[in-house]
Amino acid sequence: MKKTKKTRNKPLNINDITIIDDGKLKKAITAAALGNAMEWFDFGVYGFLAYILGQVFFPDASPSVQMIAALATFSVPFLVRPLGGVVFGILGDKFGRQKVLSVTIIIMAISTFCIGLIPSYAAIGIWAPILLLLAKLAQGFSIGGEYSGAAIFVAEYSPDRKRGFMGSWLDFGSIAGFLLGAGFVVLLSSLLGEARLHDWGWRIPFFLALPLGFIGLYLRHALEETPAFQQHVDNLEKNEKINSDHQPKVSLKEIATKYWKSLAVCVGLVIVTNVTYYMLLTYMPSYLSHNLHYSADHGLLIIIAIMVGMLFVQPAIGLLSDKIGRKPFVIGGSIGLLLFTYPAFIMINSDMVGFIFLGLLVLAILLNCFIGVMASILPAIFPTNVRYSALAISFNISVLVAGATPTAIAWLVETTGNLYMPAFYLMVVAVIGIVTGLKMKETANKPLRGATPAASDRSEAKQILSEHYDNIEQKVEDIEQQLKELEKKRQDLIDQHPKLD
Repeated sequence: MKKTKKTRNKPLNINDITIIDDGKLKKAITAAALGNAMEWFDFGVYGFLAYILGQVFFPDASPSVQMIAALATFSVPFLVRPLGGVVFGILGDKFGRQKVLSVTIIIMAISTFCIGLIPSYAAIGIWAPILLLLAKLAQGFSIGGEYSGAAIFVAEYSPDRKRGFMGSWLDFGSIAGFLLGAGFVVLLSSLLGEARLHDWGWRIPFFLALPLGFIGLYLRHALEETPAFQQHVDNLEKNEKINSDHQPKVSLKEIATKYWKSLAVCVGLVIVTNVTYYMLLTYMPSYLSHNLHYSADHGLLIIIAIMVGMLFVQPAIGLLSDKIGRKPFVIGGSIGLLLFTYPAFIMINSDMVGFIFLGLLVLAILLNCFIGVMASILPAIFPTNVRYSALAISFNISVLVAGATPTAIAWLVETTGNLYMPAFYLMVVAVIGIVTGLKMKETANKPLRGATPAASDRSEAKQILSEHYDNIEQKVEDIEQQLKELEKKRQDLIDQHPKLD
């Protein structure tokens, strides 16, 4: 291979700063958030229908085992998510984010739709749970590239000073999708009644995935590639290292050894966020109805009210993180989880509606601290050329732990008989969050790693350029001061040696 001479860094000028088109940014957020909403629509429906799905697909088991089996079917697909992350991550770094996200959303839509088509155990026996598992595995494979790609898509389209606010809309889509799923289950239950919901009504929410998927495909297919990835490809072509059809490969081993600190931060943040997420939004409905014997309808309404509140808090945290940084929310949310989870579960177990609501509200606010900043942190800690691969792999390996949360907690509560096991579980996870928050670097108001700055307009670009120069000047002054101090130390040492005068 021919070696190239190392050149000096060129001064940054106004034309080097990417100006983000506001219309394209809004379309990118809508397209990305819709896929995430569809993913969590299924999670919401599955979580709120878990007791019915247990009866439909595992009728010979006891009610407790039915619940655990249904939640286990929810958790098993997480085993294939890392594989999906590897495949779609590599494809995303090679061919672009837009193309891969168009593929993941259609696989997710078709597999979710197929769940509604599966006959019951009474009709086809053991093939019913097997087909359910296969559909969930297909979901897991596609989701392996979905969230990571969507977060990258939004981050690479966002101006540096608004990345927290823009990224927060991705998980706004998650909450909205979950809320839509849960609300739809409540609506069906009230319209159809328990008997018809059990017989055939539970299939209807899964059928909605197909039209939603085609809408998402249309929106994503109409978008251009992200500015950051296109800039990366253009730079490769300019340097004549590679053409547009064949990009240099970075091995998974190289990613693991070179970016292990970023991978560790990703793993820690995803674990604390998603364990809290699945605990509150997937497990708690079953916990309220099955373990606390609370009215299923009342439990659903309380959690739906909590999620509506989360929708308003979510973008506010993203916006605030652009002002004060992301780290305060990760550290503060983790400390809050450690200190307030047990009191929250005392209120949840009080059998009083007001206290149950307050306990769930505490968990929801702490969850908002994480999901409000996660989508803006994760893409920023990896460089463009390996961003999709590194994020998708580390994200989905972490989700292996988080995805087991509903099953693990259901088993722990059933085995120990201790209704506070969910609180202890979250407190252990909180420690991981605290360590992660302390170790991570601040990413707010900074360019994505390896990318040039991005601004909303030319006026903002001028401000960024001015601050960039001010920062350089300050660093030069600091270095000059350090040199003076070193020169003084050098002279002091020379004065102490007779032969160095």
